[in-house]
Amino acid sequence: MGRTVLVVDDNVKIVEVLSAYLKNEGFEVRTATDGPSAMAAVEESRPDLALLDIMLPGIDGLELTKRFQRDYDLPVILVTAKTEEIDRLIGLEIGADDYVSKPFSPREVVARVKAVLRRVDGQRPAGEEGVMRVGDLVVDTERREVTVAGEVVDLTRTEFEILATMAAHPGRVYSRLQLLEAVSGDAFEGYERTIDAHVKNLRKKLGDDPRHPTYVRTVFGVGYKVGAE
Repeated sequence: MGRTVLVVDDNVKIVEVLSAYLKNEGFEVRTATDGPSAMAAVEESRPDLALLDIMLPGIDGLELTKRFQRDYDLPVILVTAKTEEIDRLIGLEIGADDYVSKPFSPREVVARVKAVLRRVDGQRPAGEEGVMRVGDLVVDTERREVTVAGEVVDLTRTEFEILATMAAHPGRVYSRLQLLEAVSGDAFEGYERTIDAHVKNLRKKLGDDPRHPTYVRTVFGVGYKVGAE
């Protein structure tokens, strides 16, 4: 049996199209058209990933994302007609693994599903093994745990992968595209700026001053690095 994807959208046509494309790629598909039905589907079938529209009846996609991450550690890709940056930032901050804006290409959605599942399955950047220390920042890739001055920092999967990628080579500068490729296995034009959102969240959780960061530094015009002046 293939991996199972839950498709949740109140637009039946979108559900049908995405389901058809996913099934054609060998995925098992479960569907729902509202928040409560999506909760029931996850409890019943325990899918490997959920594709969630943000604007859903009953329980919206953002609240579902929080519940799925908290209760099931379920990877989530948000599908939204909203294009405002704040909606994307909120979705990424609460733990969504990725987002796709409508209108979208069903083939691209399938590619992004595969990329997130590859990441969740444990593909890690080269050199990301063991414990990495940068000052009082410790990244433990075996336990998938990050601490700052001995205090555990709760990161999403994507935030962890971005930090681990850079911490493996302190001082090395990574472009947004390189980080996107490292954490997803694929880079999609127009999505590099999602890295900025993840870095913003990382800094907040690490206690970094965005104007004078200690851990995740900006190299203007290039990208980001961890450690090293």
